[in-house]
Amino acid sequence: MFPELRMRRLRSLKLIKETRLSKDELILPLFIDEHIAKGKKPIASMPGQYRFSIEESVNEVAEARSLGIKSVLLFGIPAKKDEGGSESFNKNGVVQRAVRRIREELGDDVVIITDLCLCEYTTHGHCGLIENGKVVNDPTLEILGKIAVSQAEAGADIVAPSGMMDGMVMAIRKALDEEGFIDTAIMSYAAKYNSALYGPFREAADSGYKFGDRSSYQMECANAHEALREVELDINEGADIVMVKPALFYLDIISRVRARFENVPLAAYNVSGEYTMMEVASENGYLRKNEVMMEALTAIKRAGADLIITYYAKEAAKLL
Repeated sequence: MFPELRMRRLRSLKLIKETRLSKDELILPLFIDEHIAKGKKPIASMPGQYRFSIEESVNEVAEARSLGIKSVLLFGIPAKKDEGGSESFNKNGVVQRAVRRIREELGDDVVIITDLCLCEYTTHGHCGLIENGKVVNDPTLEILGKIAVSQAEAGADIVAPSGMMDGMVMAIRKALDEEGFIDTAIMSYAAKYNSALYGPFREAADSGYKFGDRSSYQMECANAHEALREVELDINEGADIVMVKPALFYLDIISRVRARFENVPLAAYNVSGEYTMMEVASENGYLRKNEVMMEALTAIKRAGADLIITYYAKEAAKLL
């Protein structure tokens, strides 16, 4: 006890750090826009972030690799959309072409993860097919399987279904296995909340919905036990990695999932709204950017995440 025991002794020496971030744990999200023939265009709602042409995305991934980032998560913005999101499973779609180009240039030196959803590809902006004005679950599952196979054929290492459809992991695993892609992993958005923090992403990915909302398939923010049920279901259906999204507002959920499922890899998505709040506050001098960025990422890791999807991946890697 005090005064013999003084907790400040080791703090002043800066020897003890229980939670350590690693570049290996960072995943960089990228938006690839088929409308852009060359270069990149800034995203107004996400200062410092861009939409990339297919060719420019290769350069961005190469830069990320040079910083020690092993993994990227690709989102596609197609040149045309339709009611059924047919460009999502087009073998020559924007994401499929980007995957092939990245693979051609960088080989197996990068882990390519592809977002698997319909919202960026449909005219209505929802994550499933629409019948009688409602998002329907079971008819959507076949489409998700087709998307997964097309992304795996292009060279994706991991597909990441984000639509929160019941049975989506099982349907995707079956489709992949039937086509011989038994080594393609699934990172499921297992506990994805119907959050107000996705606003900037909807501009970035051109995925705003035209009617209603996503509360019929994304989770209610007040629910925690439900998250554990969702995660358990996805694990039982064959998910290789499960995810909690968003991250900072849901650290308790990350912690609960970690405690309940100790041996399953856990990812967390540091989403667009979280990024923009920190970025804008830093730009205005209210926060010190590097410090708040690293504190936020450390908090996500401390809560139990093995992998962190973050728009700060490159900047964090430079500091690490």
